[in-house]
Amino acid sequence: MRYFIKLAYNGTHYHGWQYQPNASSVQETMNKAVSTLLHSEINLMGAGRTDTGVHAKKMYAHFDFETPFDISKTVHKLNSFLPKDIVVFDIIPVSDEAHARFDATKRTYEYHINTFKDAFSQEQSWYFHQKLDIDLMNEAAQLLFKHTDFQCFSKVNTDVNTFDCTIFEAYWKQENNKLIFTISANRFLRNMVRAIVGTLVNIGTNKITLDDFNTIIESKNRDKAGFSVPAHGLYLTEIDYDYL
Repeated sequence: MRYFIKLAYNGTHYHGWQYQPNASSVQETMNKAVSTLLHSEINLMGAGRTDTGVHAKKMYAHFDFETPFDISKTVHKLNSFLPKDIVVFDIIPVSDEAHARFDATKRTYEYHINTFKDAFSQEQSWYFHQKLDIDLMNEAAQLLFKHTDFQCFSKVNTDVNTFDCTIFEAYWKQENNKLIFTISANRFLRNMVRAIVGTLVNIGTNKITLDDFNTIIESKNRDKAGFSVPAHGLYLTEIDYDYL
């Protein structure tokens, strides 16, 4: 029997989702917790991998287990057993062919920028003290819809077969002293969101123009794009499936 597990985590103290030798990961922590409570070796397959320090307000992973168990009690026990920076919302029975990674139809990320120093959110958002032109950044974000090849925003050493992504939404909004960038796509390249945000920040500080932004995307050259913003401002917020 296959199950999806729905969870969230603060990524501050983890080296990302994916298991890494000699480093703490969310996947390893979850594997140990679920295995302990189900008295069987469980290996979770995540919907994707978040980098070191990146947070997830909603993440899915799947695992296989043949013995019936009480889902509600297991969720309660997991939340008692897991560290305080990981929470499990639900465990959902799915078909044996369901796949947390390959079946996802859309993923959504947010990037949080504080425009005023906040002593209580230093690990959950990036403090940027320069004035940003949010209207101009939104104009630039709309240019993303004209493109599908985003190689310029991808890490150079990556094993993907294509750099094509379909972007469904991309926009900035302001909430008091915080700027939030939301972006949804059918898939994302490694480091893509952080590189897009860094390039849009260069737009917002008038270091580059809208024409420059278009040229950067068309260049397919990572060196032409902006810097990668810090990981601690990035959140995976939504993963969509046709059957959930």
